[in-house]
Amino acid sequence: MDRVHLTPPSAADVADVADRADAHAVAPLLNCLLREVAEPHGVSGERQVYRLPGSGRLLRVLGARRPAEPEVRADGTWRRVGHTELVKLVADELRRHTGLSNHELPAEMIDSRDAVAALLTARARATPPQDLYLRSEQCLLTGHPYHPAPKARGGGPVAAWLPYAPEAHARFPLTLLGLREDAVVEEGDTAALDALGAAPPGYRLLPAHPWQLGLVDLAPAFADGRLIRLGTSGFDAWPTAAIRTLYAPERDLFLKFSLDVRITNDIRRLWRHDLLKLRRTDAAATTALAAGRAAWLSDRGYRTADFAFEELAVLVRDGFHDRLPPGTTPLLAAALVEGFDGSPLDATADPAAWWEAYLGAVVPPALAAFADHGVVLEAHLQNTLVAVDGDGTPVRAVFRDAEGVKRLPEVSRAAGWERLVYCLVVNHLVEIAEALVERHPTLDPWPATRRELARHDLPEIPRLLASPTLPGKTNLLLRWTNADGADARYLPLPNPLARP
Repeated sequence: MDRVHLTPPSAADVADVADRADAHAVAPLLNCLLREVAEPHGVSGERQVYRLPGSGRLLRVLGARRPAEPEVRADGTWRRVGHTELVKLVADELRRHTGLSNHELPAEMIDSRDAVAALLTARARATPPQDLYLRSEQCLLTGHPYHPAPKARGGGPVAAWLPYAPEAHARFPLTLLGLREDAVVEEGDTAALDALGAAPPGYRLLPAHPWQLGLVDLAPAFADGRLIRLGTSGFDAWPTAAIRTLYAPERDLFLKFSLDVRITNDIRRLWRHDLLKLRRTDAAATTALAAGRAAWLSDRGYRTADFAFEELAVLVRDGFHDRLPPGTTPLLAAALVEGFDGSPLDATADPAAWWEAYLGAVVPPALAAFADHGVVLEAHLQNTLVAVDGDGTPVRAVFRDAEGVKRLPEVSRAAGWERLVYCLVVNHLVEIAEALVERHPTLDPWPATRRELARHDLPEIPRLLASPTLPGKTNLLLRWTNADGADARYLPLPNPLARP
C-alpha cells in the first residue's frame, strides 16, 4: 500500500489548509441552504442577499455557482461566519423550518470539512497519477456541489480511511480471502475474480476492500475456516470517485465493494435487494445502449458469502476494453465540473463547438434508452464518463452503475422521466454548462441544448422546454428528516432551457 509520510506542517500551512477546507465545505452547504430553504432578498454590493424564513435572519454571499464568504446581518452590520458557525446557523434554521431535530447531520457537516482538511494535507505530499483518466477520478475535493456533507467519512478516525481515499491519490493492493465453497453465493460472470490469485482446494477467491474488513466482525468465520487469508493482490487498484469502486488498470477491471460507511445520503453497502435484481437491470441497460454511440460498463456478476451477503459482496464491472474509440481518453464528467490538471475545459479554443459535441455524445443515448427501452439511466456526473479525442473534443459517453438504473414499468413513466431530467439535466448538463461559461463568459449554452433536446421525439420534451421549472433534489432536507437515501424529493428550480 502506498502511504503518505507527513512532515510536521508549519503554522502557515495549517492556517492555509484550514481556510481552504472551510472554502471547500462552505460552498456545497450554502448551495443546499440557498436552494432548499432561503428566500432571495435583493443585493448588497456585489453580494446576493437571502432571508432565512425560520429565523428571519439575513444572509449574504459572494458568487452564485459556488457561493462563498457568507455573512449574517446582526446589529446593523454584516458579520462573516466560518464553516462551524454556518453549520450551527443551518441547524437552527432547519429546526425552525421543519419542526424536527437532528443531531447526526451537523456532526456529518463538521466531519466533511475535517475530512477535506486531511485530504488537502495528504494531497500536498502525494503524487497524482500520470494517467489522465485516473487523475479525473481522484480530483473531487469538494465533491457533490449540492450536498451538505459531501466528504463525510462516517465519523471514523482519519487513519482508518485516508489510505483508501481517491482524493489523496491513494492506490493499494486488494486483500485476498479464500471463501469456503459451501458458503459461496454468486450470480453472473465472476471469472475475473478467480484470476486475481490462487485459492486452495475447497475454497474460492474473494477479494475484499481493506477498509471494509476493518468495519465488520468476521472473527467467527476466520475461526471456523469459512474464511481464510490469502495475502494481497500482486497489483494495485485505484479508488475512483465512488470510493468503494476500485479500478485495476493492469487487469482493465472495476470492482465494487460494500462499505459500512455513510457517504452522502446512503450507507454504501451492496444491498441484497439490488444484487438480486442486478442481472436483469444490467441486461436492460446493456440492450438499451447496444446500438448507439454510447458505451455501457456492464456489472456482469457478483460473488459473496452466505453468512455476510451484503458485507462481503464484490461486484465485477467491465473495464474499457473495446468500449472507447481509438485514441480517446475517458474522463469523469464530475471532474470537468470541479476541475483538474489536464481538463479539456481549460484548453478548448471553441467552447461552442465543444459544448455541441458534448451534448451530442451524452444526450441522445440517455434519451433513446428511455424512449425505446424504458431504461432510466442514472446519468449524473459521477456515473458518466466522456471519452475525448486528442484535442479534448467529446466523442462518446460511457455510462456505468446498474444499481442506480430504473426500469419502466417498475417505476412509472412520470417518475422515471423526473428522475432522468434531474440526473441528466439538473445534476449534469447544467453543471457542465456553468463550468464552461465560467471559463468563457460570452458563451450562451442553452440554445444548443434546446436544439439537441428538441431533435428527440419524446412527448415529454416540448413540456420540458416550455416548463418554467426543473426538479431539484433536496439533499439537505432529505438528510435532516432522515429520509431513505433512495427516496428522492424534488423542489422546483428555474429552468434555463425555457425561452425568455
